[in-house]
Amino acid sequence: MDIERIQLQSHGDHRGMLIALEPERNVPFPIRRVYYLFATRSGVHRGRHAHRHLNQLAIPVRGSVTFLLDDGTGPVEVVLNDPSQGLLLGRMVWRELYDFSEDCVLMVLADQPYDPDDYITDYDAFLREVHGSLYPAGMLACLDR
Repeated sequence: MDIERIQLQSHGDHRGMLIALEPERNVPFPIRRVYYLFATRSGVHRGRHAHRHLNQLAIPVRGSVTFLLDDGTGPVEVVLNDPSQGLLLGRMVWRELYDFSEDCVLMVLADQPYDPDDYITDYDAFLREVHGSLYPAGMLACLDR
């Protein structure tokens, strides 16, 4: 699966901590967009999509969140709860975010500007695309996930 935890270098002393994010140094792509999620209510699921071309680095600036990730070979669950670690998400990885802590602030760096045509928002369509249309429409709903 095209995901990787990235340890970010912390700098600090008795005054506090600082982490710098720099393209091609600790962010392995040019940064073209930055956004963050916060004030996510209990029980809410976010994401539920994949990107055809976009690469992202997700960093839990505060709190924690759980990612359910799938590249078509089966799901993997990853908990982010350390602001000195980022999660690199490559192309064609289905993501669903949930179990946000009340104080969660999740920052995401992306290598492309927002493009609604890059999103795959239907899981069965994602599986068909990632597997090269191996299954006819509707058949994936019958398969065990």
